[in-house]
Amino acid sequence: MAAPSLAAPPLDRRGRPPGVLRLSLTARCNLACPYCLPDDRDPPGLLSTAERVALVTAALGLGVHSLRLTGGEPLLHPQLEELIAALRPLREAGGLREIALTSNGSLLSAARARALRAAGLDRITLSLDGADGASVARMAGLGAAAPSQGDALLARVLAAIEHARAAGFDPAAGQLKLNSVIARGRNDDQLLPLAALARERGLELRLIEFMDVGSRNGWSPEQVLPAAEMVRRIGERWSLEPVGRASHGTASRWRYRDGGGGEGRGAGASHLAVVASISAPFCGDCNRLRITADGVAYTCLFAASGTDLKPVLRADPAGTDSSGLSHALAGLWRQRDDRYSEERRAALADGGGPGSASQQPHAEMAYLGG
Repeated sequence: MAAPSLAAPPLDRRGRPPGVLRLSLTARCNLACPYCLPDDRDPPGLLSTAERVALVTAALGLGVHSLRLTGGEPLLHPQLEELIAALRPLREAGGLREIALTSNGSLLSAARARALRAAGLDRITLSLDGADGASVARMAGLGAAAPSQGDALLARVLAAIEHARAAGFDPAAGQLKLNSVIARGRNDDQLLPLAALARERGLELRLIEFMDVGSRNGWSPEQVLPAAEMVRRIGERWSLEPVGRASHGTASRWRYRDGGGGEGRGAGASHLAVVASISAPFCGDCNRLRITADGVAYTCLFAASGTDLKPVLRADPAGTDSSGLSHALAGLWRQRDDRYSEERRAALADGGGPGSASQQPHAEMAYLGG
């Protein structure tokens, strides 16, 4: 059942319309990356597939047009393909332009990649924070003394890239990308190897500054490698020219002047992207709403608390009246005033720590879905 559309998309207190819904399917993960540090269990009260479809439907009525399925590790969710298939009518009707998935790739078999594509998944982004076994082991929480495990994990992720490509996710069309979180002193030595790996495989590499999401990861400003420095280092090896950041986008993109390599594999590697939430915040046009696996809505990645939508969702178990949910989401969005990353940047520039921008602990990355 389609949600009632408002006459115009609601605007938050800073004039920003909703556009992207990030829907977490689980807080669990099979890795323990140090910038995320997930729990080994889900919170109680997980949403059902029907409730998630109801949420997406209501969000579309507010002007949301893109869906990102996240975790934890979303491939651990047993109803993943079922959910994507259930959303297909919304995709075909035109309101939902894109269904995307972010995964660490370690569980993406050839059969799973084909099943996701057949269900209706449009785009997949895989995460890889190193280009050799020791670095991968360290960044996946396997320990520095586990290079053999890192080698095995790296091999699985590289295989997952090819499984996704074979299933029809085309890097040249932006349907297959690679994410890497970079922390100074931890894996910044992997910048050039990761760029070379992405170029060789015809993938766009998205480099992400280490962020202070949650309160477990021991974040400090000294660990942030600014995006500008990442671009400078890579540009010294391969000449780059700026493309810019799309409106409401998170990543600024650069083009390799030599085309990016990737012989015979498409043009995906012709671009490099950087997400500079710390050094160059983009709060001003952020259009993202996040909903956790247990139905709590957050209007910012760095929020300390959210709004539980389960009472509204479960007030109509038959799913015959979505107006209450639509109004709840619209009201939540209209009250939104978040600009934490801009406040953090100002506080750090004034010599204060991140605590001066927010005295409350943030919700954890794995719970929010990034």
